[in-house]
Amino acid sequence: MVSLAATFGRGAMTNHWRDIRHADLMLINGANPAEAHPVGFQWMMRAKIERGGKMIHTDPRFTRTSAVSDKHLRIRTGTDVAYFGGLINYVLQNNLEHKEYVRFATNASFVIKESYNFTDGMFNGFDEAKKVYDTTAWAYEIGPDGFAVQDIDHPRSVLNLMRAHYSRYTPEMVERITGIQRADFLEVAKLVGEMGRPDKVMTIIYAVGLTHHTTGVQLIRSGALLQLLLGNMGRPGGGMNAERGHANIQGNTDHAISWDILPGYLRIPAPGQKNIDDYIARSAAKKLHANSLNFFGANYRKFLVSLLKSWYGDAATAANDFAFAHLPKPASDASWLSIFDAALRGKMEGLMLSGMTATSIGPDSNQVLQALSNLKWLCVMDAYSTTSSEFWREPSIDPSKVQTEVILLPATHWIEKDGSFTNSGRWAQWKEAVLPPEGEARHDHWILAEVFDRVRALYKEQGGKYPEPVLQLVMPYKDVRRPELDEIAKEINGKDLITGQRLTGFALLKDDGTTTAGDWIYTGHYPESGNLTKRRDGIQDPAKNDPTGMGYYPNWAWSWPANRRVLYNRASADSLGRPWDPKRVGIQWDAVTGRWTGDVPDYPATADPAKPDSPLPFIMTGEGTGRLFSNGVADGPFPEHYEPIESPIDNPLHPKVSATPVAFKYDERAGRPNRFGTSADYPYVATSYRLTEHEHYVTQHVDQLVALQPEAFVEVPAELAKEKGIATGDRVRVSSKRGKLEVRAVVTARLGPLTIDGKKVYQIGIPIHWGFVGINTSQHWLANALTPFVGDASSRTPEFKAFLVNIEKM
Repeated sequence: MVSLAATFGRGAMTNHWRDIRHADLMLINGANPAEAHPVGFQWMMRAKIERGGKMIHTDPRFTRTSAVSDKHLRIRTGTDVAYFGGLINYVLQNNLEHKEYVRFATNASFVIKESYNFTDGMFNGFDEAKKVYDTTAWAYEIGPDGFAVQDIDHPRSVLNLMRAHYSRYTPEMVERITGIQRADFLEVAKLVGEMGRPDKVMTIIYAVGLTHHTTGVQLIRSGALLQLLLGNMGRPGGGMNAERGHANIQGNTDHAISWDILPGYLRIPAPGQKNIDDYIARSAAKKLHANSLNFFGANYRKFLVSLLKSWYGDAATAANDFAFAHLPKPASDASWLSIFDAALRGKMEGLMLSGMTATSIGPDSNQVLQALSNLKWLCVMDAYSTTSSEFWREPSIDPSKVQTEVILLPATHWIEKDGSFTNSGRWAQWKEAVLPPEGEARHDHWILAEVFDRVRALYKEQGGKYPEPVLQLVMPYKDVRRPELDEIAKEINGKDLITGQRLTGFALLKDDGTTTAGDWIYTGHYPESGNLTKRRDGIQDPAKNDPTGMGYYPNWAWSWPANRRVLYNRASADSLGRPWDPKRVGIQWDAVTGRWTGDVPDYPATADPAKPDSPLPFIMTGEGTGRLFSNGVADGPFPEHYEPIESPIDNPLHPKVSATPVAFKYDERAGRPNRFGTSADYPYVATSYRLTEHEHYVTQHVDQLVALQPEAFVEVPAELAKEKGIATGDRVRVSSKRGKLEVRAVVTARLGPLTIDGKKVYQIGIPIHWGFVGINTSQHWLANALTPFVGDASSRTPEFKAFLVNIEKM
């Protein structure tokens, strides 16, 4: 989310599953869609079969995705920045970028301040004491008109700085870092270099194999930069396509399950922001080009005020700044890692878990178990018992020493309730309940609603230091303890408080207190005409339901924003509104009607591209362009390769700054000893992943799936197994600095050795699904007992995909 928002303005999959069939080249990194997203994978196969599209799978393992790819590149996990950086360098060195697109749609011509610097792995603005960068130090030169200075030939233009930055990523350097042989890399680079032509388009497809790293934000952003250089953003068949891990992960993010945002990707207020003016000044993007629409920044106040009116109703007025004071303004983050770090430090009394098991999901499971043991109480809302609701059953724990009071509230499974899922491609689709709830199970939103109602009753009875945020919160439901999801969907959509009518789009939101919206990007999904997420006009009549022939199907469900199917689609046409490729039209300007036609335009529908003040194509950024250079991330304006915190080698690019200096090392910052292993004791690189037969840990309760994959195991490359005398079925001990697994070995050719900076390096694979709760409780080993308690500088995402282990035959 962070990487895409910093580059394009929004943090979401840019195209949609059906659109992938329009691609000429598919780069799949950190993903195994044939097994993890088999329904979506059909569109990749359609691209191969129907248009001859090439598929390149770059992954440590040879998987079912690799088996149908045109080429599999075995890569050392966590080194994708070097791979994408090498491709960027190849494109720039050979002048293969889409030059017209780059000038029109990116900030390539913006001039950077003279103070900008990058030397030996360090960007300017680093605070040694705090271990953070001052990201405001990565800034444009501002002219007398208040806008960024532009000169693409200037030595400090973004394009020239980028060219210099990536000149170090030669094919030889890519091989030293990633293990991908030079000849194989150049074979792929040649294919990629052709994608800068207007009649060609490439997509990048990724999943948690890129996300789950301490440099995950920059791993993803490096691919995004390549796509901007090639002119592939906003185009049918192009984009940066993030495969979400569950049916509603995108919806969760949209509605602010993440600690640092409000619904619709508005920033959470910070300490010192005493009113909306302060908040807007710190949060909303500033206009940096005369032709930038700066839509998000210009409308930030409308979206926030409408949200506050939705939450606080009549209590939110202009006189009290629409109850802005009621919003929390945290001084520190509340990310997943930080929550359990606080529990470890004795700073937390209680915790509620809903639909996730912290013990299995989080890094360094042994520390998480200790954190849960430190609590006074733990409340788990889940359809099944979990390794968190029964954490004291972990074999190494003495239950008599655990004082935590655990409450398990039976919650319904998703098949027992209706509501909408928002899939990877931002399509919100309504579903009906398949089964009624069993026993005393309740919907999780009913549980939370009743808890809130009881807390509010206590505030009314006993008072409190600041009761207004609780007492004034609006609960406009027929039953405040059992709100229906249909009611909540209407509330999220928002309405006009003057007419009482639900709104048809976010363009109608105002900042004067006369509109509401629970999430501005969903305004329009449930107007007075009905719930548009229930629409199902699809392939039963393609000629009628998909008039463009591009697979948009505008009356199938609803996609945010504004039912748009491809984000940034203005960039699919040149500066005069003509499609780069007339055979693959995203949108185009129709001079006769004076409108943009095709997909719902990500752009003012009647903006004439021939006019000199016509807005630039990326309406969500202050620049009006995609950002090759961005200060929206914490670890550098250009992605740079840094080694994982645990690595078998020093960084060949800058050995003295091997890992990123701003990775968040929780143990160190809390005064606990760092528990990072070295290659001397832990010589092998490990990565974790999921199996087709299981869904995380839930399916350990399903007989048929347990029968298919009954026992925990690790995958060991055949050559390493031979060296160690390990055969398939042998019990092995896999250990890291933090913990161990004692499980079966599966010897495989899916993994193999790599030569990394002259050193032979093996990688082993660890499926994640087992634990000490479920049908086969003897399989109590937690894969994340091995992973480090460290987070990405921007997102605090843990490192699950690249860490050091040893393996021994038992």
